Amino acid sequence: MTVTVRVPAALRALAGGRSELAAPAGRLRDVLDAVGRESPALLERVVDAGALRRHVNVFVNDEDVRFRELLDTPVRDGDRVTIVPAIGGGW
Repeated sequence: MTVTVRVPAALRALAGGRSELAAPAGRLRDVLDAVGRESPALLERVVDAGALRRHVNVFVNDEDVRFRELLDTPVRDGDRVTIVPAIGGGW
């Protein structure tokens, strides 16, 4: 049972240049831990002190996990996890 973790272009260098990673299904924290074993620098950009970093949004099947169960959000076989770093800017 695996899920697909989509890595945005801005973070791909931390994932060995890959745009997608595979991880076993489970809670989101389990999925990210599995990704972190392969790409520790990527995990550090997404999670800090056991919580999602403020400047990173994570979606499971297009649903923002901040409106679900955060790192305890269930991720099932075939689901997609998308990491989206916040982008600042303006005038």
